[in-house]
Amino acid sequence: MGLASELARFALVGGAGVLVNLLVFNLLRHSTHLPVVRASVVATVVSIGFNYLGFRHFAYRECDKSGRARELTLFLLFSAAGLVIENGTLYTATYGFGRHSPLQSNVFKFLGIGLATLFRFWSYRSWVFRALPGVVRRGEGERECVSLAKARARGGGAGGAGPD
Repeated sequence: MGLASELARFALVGGAGVLVNLLVFNLLRHSTHLPVVRASVVATVVSIGFNYLGFRHFAYRECDKSGRARELTLFLLFSAAGLVIENGTLYTATYGFGRHSPLQSNVFKFLGIGLATLFRFWSYRSWVFRALPGVVRRGEGERECVSLAKARARGGGAGGAGPD
């Protein structure tokens, strides 16, 4: 899968995840008495679950599937770091700079999502949804994710898919 295709799929799943995140955040914000950052953390956790399903079954469906436990562990680890980036931005704006209005909360939530997305794209593509060894590079910045069966048919993945 080329970088442009990978970015497009990541953006499609991620964009839907942003909508889920903001929808849950605003729903919680306006229908419960949760503090703003706590509502944001809950919304982020919901969108992390949504995004994992989208990335695994759409954006990176052709990538190595042999190490699901490792993949999920790394996904959750990097997603938790993204959660801290995203909600740390909102926390700083809310409690550090006194930005409390619903509009300001949404602006800083969106900014935090953007910063966390840069980190998540790098970490997911580098560590979580990896291409199989020996079939990784086609050109500068491009990679091809293939299933183990396709790698075996090409003569490149006889035993396993690399370290787990």
